[in-house]
Amino acid sequence: MHLGRDVTLYVGARLGMVAAVTALLVLANVPLLVALAVGVVVALPLSMFVFGGLRKRVAQGLEEKQAVRRAEREKLRAQLRGDAA
Repeated sequence: MHLGRDVTLYVGARLGMVAAVTALLVLANVPLLVALAVGVVVALPLSMFVFGGLRKRVAQGLEEKQAVRRAEREKLRAQLRGDAA
């Protein structure tokens, strides 16, 4: 399980796509703030499809981590109730 690495890659990839779209628009003589706004609006939904595999890995890692935390929480609650160790 490499959740930290996968999250970092996914966030970096999405930000990179925003930067790429913004750079293309700036090269087309669009003002920087307008290009950045359009870059965010266009790139973030687009990255959901382009980086779908990475997004699924992140979601799976989060689910696994949540399952571990849920099991630990139930174990602690059982100990607090005085159930079997």
